[in-house]
Amino acid sequence: MENGNGLKIMENGLNLKLQNGTHWGFRGNRDLDTPPEITIRGVLGMLKDTLEPADPRPTIPLGHGDPSCFPSFRTAEVAEKAVADALHSANFNSYAPTAGLPSARRAVAEHLSVDLPYKLSVDDVYITIGCTQAIEVALSVLARPGANILLPRPGFPVYEARAAYSHLEIRFFDLLPEKGWDVDLDAIEDLADENTVAMVIINPGNPCGNVFTYQHLEKVAETARKLGFLVISDEVYHHLTFGSKPFVPMGVFGDIVPVLTLGSISKRWIVPGWRVGWLVINDPSGILKKTRIVDCIKGYLNISADPATFIQGALPQILEKTKEDFFQKIINMLKNTSDICDQRLKEIDCITCPHKAEGSMFVMVKMNLGLLEDIKDDMDFCFKLAKEESVIVLPGVVVGLKNWLRITFAIDPCFLEDGLGRLKAFCHRHSKHE
Repeated sequence: MENGNGLKIMENGLNLKLQNGTHWGFRGNRDLDTPPEITIRGVLGMLKDTLEPADPRPTIPLGHGDPSCFPSFRTAEVAEKAVADALHSANFNSYAPTAGLPSARRAVAEHLSVDLPYKLSVDDVYITIGCTQAIEVALSVLARPGANILLPRPGFPVYEARAAYSHLEIRFFDLLPEKGWDVDLDAIEDLADENTVAMVIINPGNPCGNVFTYQHLEKVAETARKLGFLVISDEVYHHLTFGSKPFVPMGVFGDIVPVLTLGSISKRWIVPGWRVGWLVINDPSGILKKTRIVDCIKGYLNISADPATFIQGALPQILEKTKEDFFQKIINMLKNTSDICDQRLKEIDCITCPHKAEGSMFVMVKMNLGLLEDIKDDMDFCFKLAKEESVIVLPGVVVGLKNWLRITFAIDPCFLEDGLGRLKAFCHRHSKHE
């Protein structure tokens, strides 16, 4: 079907049938050597297995986005109290509705509406098991035979895995480091066709640490509208910005093109283990109501697990009562550690940072293998770094860029300084000497 704005809307059904013996549906323009089953967790686990047990130094985790183990990144007291109150109330020991507790859905709608030019309703919000389940739901309900989806490169590999699982053809568009990791909009026009159901953006960016401007997001929305597909906006790092660009939710442009916003409290509140997030429909024009997509979301949630009810019960208090000074403290720490990271990386000749992080918890840096000996690629680099220095960094190939590295700076400054010092020593030891 086509609406008055020229947006193609597919009558999508649920695609849950597994086709045994397939190669997970990987097609499109994937040109990496890495097997599709390699994941961030899988590679980080293998790197940990490489650590030298005899090394007396602490392991420095520069590969993940979970700073919650560091005291300076502890969550807000109001969040802890909200969970305790919900648990002790005995009001949240039962099953929750599959779409989420109405109170939790209402709290998310009110929380996100503050940044939008329109008000979200309870019916626009679905509570999920973190942002990961929101990804699963979004991609599953958009799947249909012959459909394709546009994913960013570099990006978050869960999208690729989930799209492949649902037999969505994957087509990658590049983020441009020389332009602050903006979307290559010309590539979008070349990649999309009548079977393209959506494009994914991550803002603030994982793995690049970029933040999209209002003007760039508006161009993304206009491009999606022109080509006839919706936008999936991953905003799990919403408001974690510390550069010159403020966070702008993609839902601001929901009147141009329908947007599925995915998010959670995992990152902003530093509680990834609590596993509560949301999928939100930003569609003030009501375009998606003319399709089966909304019904498919409800249907999918009817056959999937839910977040713990007491965590959902705590969500209104968490969202409504957390003070701004807590968020500012986290922002200040991330700005400080991102500055440390940027300064220390400039001291390493074989590593180049094309764009300083402005948001999220990560930065992407490029390796110059020509300056190193006995290092085959980024994977080899990271395994040897873990073994020799007890420092864990994520190989860029895992997120779509071979011979790059993703480094997190969301750790205590003293550990960051130590880890980057060891990284520098490792590079010096393996550098080519004339």
